Parts: sequence; structure tokens; C-alpha cells
Amino acid sequence: MKKIFGFIFGAALLFAACTEKEKEPVLQIGAAPSFTAPASNNAYVLADTTANEIFDVFTWTAASFGFDAAVSYTLEMDKAGNDFADPLTVGTVNALTLEGITKGKINTLMLSKELPASEPSDVQFRLVAKVNPDVDPVYSDPITLRITPYQVIIVYPQLQVPGSYQGWKPEDNTTVIFSARSDEKYEGYIFFANPNEKYKFTKGTTWATNWGDNGLDGSLEPDGADIPLTDAGMYRLNVDLNALTHTNLKTTWGVVGSATGSWDIDQPMSYDAGTRKLTLTMNLEVGKIKFRANGGWDVNLGDNGANRSLEYGGADIDVAEAGNYTIELNLAQAIYSYKLTKN
Repeated sequence: MKKIFGFIFGAALLFAACTEKEKEPVLQIGAAPSFTAPASNNAYVLADTTANEIFDVFTWTAASFGFDAAVSYTLEMDKAGNDFADPLTVGTVNALTLEGITKGKINTLMLSKELPASEPSDVQFRLVAKVNPDVDPVYSDPITLRITPYQVIIVYPQLQVPGSYQGWKPEDNTTVIFSARSDEKYEGYIFFANPNEKYKFTKGTTWATNWGDNGLDGSLEPDGADIPLTDAGMYRLNVDLNALTHTNLKTTWGVVGSATGSWDIDQPMSYDAGTRKLTLTMNLEVGKIKFRANGGWDVNLGDNGANRSLEYGGADIDVAEAGNYTIELNLAQAIYSYKLTKN
């Protein structure tokens, strides 16, 4: 009798389990979402005067997971060709439309991807559809948009460098060095056209707060002595107001790399006083280049983000097409930059 009861009880449990199983949703992933707007290959030019305007309205078809569920859609953006290895989130909604994305927001995302301002770049957008953390998301095919971002001007703290070379004018904002990290450590490059020039440092455009070097030993004193230079040329000036120290280093800049024909022989650049840039016109082969000072690697600049801004010891710069180029090196701003123009 116990055996019969056990069989009936077990069968009842099995039947109940099967019944409950039949009630569970069956995951049958169907269509992924698909963009209906904007059209792929559309082009946009952004400007700071229209930063608050709507960039565009993104719309798409619904994703299917085989059962009724609230689907969350995330719009992602990345550089074209990056295969969404490092995507940025544009917005997330539980709808088939994403509105309210401003041109300013897209511009910020573009710059955060280190894409160059004032130049068109191809970026891709995709949709990620999710129902819950236990179910793998589905992805739309991407669309590619060509977008030209604008430069956002960042005002960095600066230290004036008045001297005999510019008429002892602390109000001259073309002869300054910058604190890119806002940490009272300043650096910049200034060209002294003549030998035997002198200079000092001022905080602000008057002489109220100024520093010189009484012992010419690299330490700064308030209202200290003028700092002399023997030779003309471009100098890298470094100041640490936390420690009240300074250095200067005369530099001559050149371009070097496989695209110039040698990683050992520098192609010298010339200073243009009108543009305050170093320039060079020469033939380049397909290959790579860098900028370096004084014919060595102690001071060299490369481009880690492929965005025309330069970092000390940065990555080699690609030259994708052979030809005659004008090469510009801009050391007059807080963030150093370069430009290659095919003639």
C-alpha cells in the first residue's frame, strides 16, 4: 500500500512540475532592433552657437525575445572601425524613440573619444536591447554618421613671462606658460629672438606679484632678480610655484621617423614668428613620424590618441599617404598640437 501511495504521490509531483514548466516563458530571440532614423551616412557639422539644439531623433523597430517583457534600449556610440570595443552611452529608454539628445552632448562625446575638432570623423551608433540580467542582450546593426565637432575652449591657469624680449609687458598674453593640471606647476615654450635677453614671472597682468632668481640657482624669490639668457632660440620654461623653483632649456626641434627616411637623422623645423609655430615642408613616405628636441629622445612628442594633441613620449604618428607635406608644431598653447597638410 505504501508503494502504491508513493507512486501516486511521485506522479502527482511530476505532473505539477511539468505543468509549472509549461507556464514558464520560452526564450526565442527573434528580430534585433533596427534603426529607422537617422539614415546611415548622414553628415552633421556641430557649432557651439547651436549646442542646445537637438542633434537628431533616433527611432528603431522593436526587438523580440519570444515573450512579453519590458525591453530596455541603450544607444551606444564609438569611433568607426573600433568595433564598439569602448562604447559610450548616448541614452537609455524603454521606448522605440530617443529624443532630446543635444548637439552639445554629441560634441562632448566626440571630444571624449579624442576625435579632432573642426574635422569630420565617422562614428557609429548601435542599439543594445535588454530584458533582464539573466538574458543576453541583442544588438542592432550599426549606422555610421559623419560628424564634425567643435573645439571647446578650456581656460588653463597661466603665468606671465615679461622680459626685455617683449618690452617688459606682463599684460602680453602671447608670452605666457600654462598649468595644464591647475596644480601651480607651469610649462611652456617661448621664443627669444635675440641673445642676452632677460625675463621674470608674474601672476596676473601687473607687477604686483612677481618672481625672479636672485642667485641664478633655480630658486625663485618674490621681486627677485631678472633671469638672463645667453643664446637666442626657443626655450622650454618650467615653474613650480609650490616649491618656488624654475628651469629653462634651449630646444631645437626636428621631425624624425620612417616616413622621413630615418629614425636617427632629424629634419629641422623653423620658427614662424607670425603664427608662433614651428614648420617644415618636406616629402614624406608612408610610415611614422615623431617630434623631438635637440636631436635626442630625452624630450620627444607623439600622439597617443591620434587626435593631433601631443604628449611627451607619446605614440608614433602615422603618415598614411606619401607626398609633399607642410608639418606644423604648435607649442604656444597649454596642450601641444601638430598638423600635417598634404600640398
